[in-house]
Amino acid sequence: MGVNIAEVFGQDVFDETVMKDRLPESTYKEIEKIMHEGGNVTPEIADIVAQAMKEWAIEKGATHFTHVFQPYIISIGAEKHDSFASVPTNGKIDNTFTGKDLIMSEPDASSFPSGGLRNTFGARGYTAWDVTSPVYVREDTLCIPTAFCSYTGESLDTKAPLLKAMHAVSKYGVRLLRLLGNTTSRRILSYVGPEQEYFLVPKALYDKRPDLIYSGRTLFGTMPPKGQEMDDQYFGAIRENVKAFMDDVNIQLWKLGISAKTQHNEVAPCQHEIAPIFSISNVALDNNYLIMTILKNTALKYGLVCLLHEKPFEGINGSGKHNNWSLTTDDGINLFKPGKNPEENKLFQLVLACLMSAVDRHAMLLRTAASDTGNDHRLGAHEAPPAIISMYLGDQIEDIVNQILEKGEATSSLSAGKINFGINKLPVLDKDPTDRNRTSPFAFTGNRFEFRMVASGNSIGDTNTVLSAMMAEAFLDAIEALEGAEDMDKAVAEYTAKLMREHQRIVFNGDGYSKEWEEEAARRGLPNCKSIVDAIPSIVADSTIEMFEKFNILSRAELEAREDIYYSEYKGVRNIEANTMIDMANKMYIPTAVYYSKELADTVIAVKNAGADATAQVELLNEVSAKLLEMKNATKELARVTAKAFGAETSKESAELFKSEVMAAMDALRKPVDELETIVDKETWPVPSYGDMLFY
Repeated sequence: MGVNIAEVFGQDVFDETVMKDRLPESTYKEIEKIMHEGGNVTPEIADIVAQAMKEWAIEKGATHFTHVFQPYIISIGAEKHDSFASVPTNGKIDNTFTGKDLIMSEPDASSFPSGGLRNTFGARGYTAWDVTSPVYVREDTLCIPTAFCSYTGESLDTKAPLLKAMHAVSKYGVRLLRLLGNTTSRRILSYVGPEQEYFLVPKALYDKRPDLIYSGRTLFGTMPPKGQEMDDQYFGAIRENVKAFMDDVNIQLWKLGISAKTQHNEVAPCQHEIAPIFSISNVALDNNYLIMTILKNTALKYGLVCLLHEKPFEGINGSGKHNNWSLTTDDGINLFKPGKNPEENKLFQLVLACLMSAVDRHAMLLRTAASDTGNDHRLGAHEAPPAIISMYLGDQIEDIVNQILEKGEATSSLSAGKINFGINKLPVLDKDPTDRNRTSPFAFTGNRFEFRMVASGNSIGDTNTVLSAMMAEAFLDAIEALEGAEDMDKAVAEYTAKLMREHQRIVFNGDGYSKEWEEEAARRGLPNCKSIVDAIPSIVADSTIEMFEKFNILSRAELEAREDIYYSEYKGVRNIEANTMIDMANKMYIPTAVYYSKELADTVIAVKNAGADATAQVELLNEVSAKLLEMKNATKELARVTAKAFGAETSKESAELFKSEVMAAMDALRKPVDELETIVDKETWPVPSYGDMLFY
């Protein structure tokens, strides 16, 4: 690679260091205060900052500026670019960029999902500068992270609710700390480090697969003789062209101030992962959007296509986005860090109890917020967490919980111990106090919780909005329970034990893939929601509306709109998939089967005319003809039920029909096509196979 990370890192970001250097001291201090404590950017300050940004961006080669926003459901983001060009005077123009240009923009909002919040003929929408997320230059454009709302003020994006939820968890978290005697912490910050999984396939092969082009996943295809069963891809040597791609991606991210840290091959062939270092949740949201965008754009430079679908290939692992989440005060107290003596850390125990309560109460909402339509193919498929929400605490912390449940307090903790290889030339290693559990959707990993359920192609905005909101609610409940206590230590211990006792059902340290856990979860009353269609009602559950309205995150109307958007998204995705299958069957697979059956028929005649036994050829012809008939009938049936589902009266009814009837019809069509693929010779088959794409 030949790059000094320290030298290139953040060079294209208008960060606090650049602001301090380029802004008047008083302006810088005012912006810094707003960034950390909140407040309004006055027009005068905005003009000063805009002037400095413009000059800096032009020095970087920028010719345009844009407000970057992330409309609800659309994780790839949106941008409208304007040049710095002013109105010509005497054939000359100036570079202009005002404070108003910086603070707000008015993109056309008429075509973005709104769930009925606004009239379709109403076009206005507004984006507002997120002062806390750094501005940057990319592809000759000054990019300004923003929040997005309708003309009437309702949120149309994933950023605004997240910022409100982050404010709520900070406000009530600090109030709880004050109640417990902390007088120094002023803010609680939610941090996220999202691990991003993705596939890379050759573009030349991708271009021959209409299903990948239209739906992002293969709707037909059989497994090659070798899949992932040998685990030889996992952490294996990275292909030369993929390594060059990764180097390119890393340099772009480092220049944008994104701390790309980890990269490796994942379990499935052609599957990889990139992970940044933690950042504040709203910045992590913007960074993850950039990571996905850069992955997709850069892949094309290397003759590859980046697939972010949760399940591009049937039969091998799909992709997720592990959401590593923590809460930390501005003076460095990690609320999820148990410390060396967790049995003595009463704050950690209380926060853990609050989290157990929050996860248990809002399990279905978490399931919804972490998912899109594609995640249904991945969850519970022995490659990702099950669709059952549970928490993994590990041996040490579970032992603390058990002690509290048994005797009201913890008096000891399990030691971490050492790892000794028994070889005197190798070091003795300090063990972590807790192993990892890759089968758990919500796993404790030492100083954070890893929410492994998040979909690869999803925005992380919804997930982290729910996480912060539910903790704000749990903190407020704790405040109300503890305020006025004569003996605070005793009250905290009793409240901690009460919450743990009421919500211990959410803790499970075993194998989440096992059938036994599915049965045990049912006995515990934990929901096992295998389709997002069944989880969507959680968005408008009384508990969700009460929580979100309490903290002014989203109104009932905004939540009802999101419910409709989710149903519409499911309907739209499944409709595209079904019509793609119909199109491919009619134009590719059925003609191939007709052609191949004719070739076989000609062969049968030729063999018989030669006086030889044609039994094998006749059997093969009969088999192909039977598959052809099955395929033709299945195509007609899929077309029928797709039209029925799409024409349903409401988006909810439509989604239900797509889930039950259309998905079954899609499986029925795929079966004969995939069986034919194992019979028809490779040269005749109309699309690249799994083997072609995964082992190129």
